[in-house]
Amino acid sequence: MEINLISESVKFMFLGMGVVFAFLTIMIFVLKAQGALLTKYFPEENKVVSSTPKSTTEKIDNAKMAAIIAAVQHHKNLKG
Repeated sequence: MEINLISESVKFMFLGMGVVFAFLTIMIFVLKAQGALLTKYFPEENKVVSSTPKSTTEKIDNAKMAAIIAAVQHHKNLKG
């Protein structure tokens, strides 16, 4: 009894790829349903953002800006 190994391997390849494709498709639908349920029962809280920056954030931003400028100047001085 002669078995054609190439046709058997092609059958197994399509069977394996079909199983993986079906699993991934089902997983996508389950994850979308889970996301819909979570947003329905646990909605995201709205955060109030003030339009004027706070003084502490201004100081931090100025300090970061000064550090960045100093680093760029130091890098330029090292080059030449």
